[in-house]
Amino acid sequence: MCMNSLYDLSAIKKILPHRSPFLFVDKVLKIEGGDLITAEKELLPDEWFFPGHFPGRPIMPGVLVTEALAQTCGVLLGLIRDESNPVEDQKKPVFFLASANVKFSSPAKPGEILRLTASLKKKYGGLFLFNVAAYVESRRIASGTLALAEEKNNGLQDDHDV
Repeated sequence: MCMNSLYDLSAIKKILPHRSPFLFVDKVLKIEGGDLITAEKELLPDEWFFPGHFPGRPIMPGVLVTEALAQTCGVLLGLIRDESNPVEDQKKPVFFLASANVKFSSPAKPGEILRLTASLKKKYGGLFLFNVAAYVESRRIASGTLALAEEKNNGLQDDHDV
C-alpha cells in the first residue's frame, strides 16, 4: 500500500549522508509524536543485490533490511534535530549502527514495497535505542531493536587509527 509522502527523497538526502546504491529509504510517510516514523523503500526488480541473492529466487538480504531500518532511525533523528535546532550552524552529525538485534520472519522480494517503522525508546547522551520493524503490506519481514550512536568530533574514534 503506497501512501503520499510527508518527506520525499530530496528531503531525505538532506538528512542522510547515504546515496544510491546504498540509500534504502525512498520516502517518509508519517511521524507521530516526534518519536515514531514510518518510511518506505520500493524494491525495484533491477536492484543491484537481487541477481546474486538468490539467482532464480531473489530476496533482499537481511543485512540490507537492517540497514534500511537503521537509515529510517537516522532520518527520525535528523528530523528531531532540525526541529530543536532550526539554524544550521554546523554539519549534521553522522550516526553509526552500534548494535542490532533484529529477527527475520519473511523475505522481501523484487517489486514489493518495504514499509519501515522505528520508534525511539531511549536516549543516553549520544546513544539512541529504537524498536524497529519492516513489513510488506501486512506481512512482517523483520523486527527487533537497533542502537545508533552519534559520531564524536566528526572524525575517527581512536586517535591511533590511521
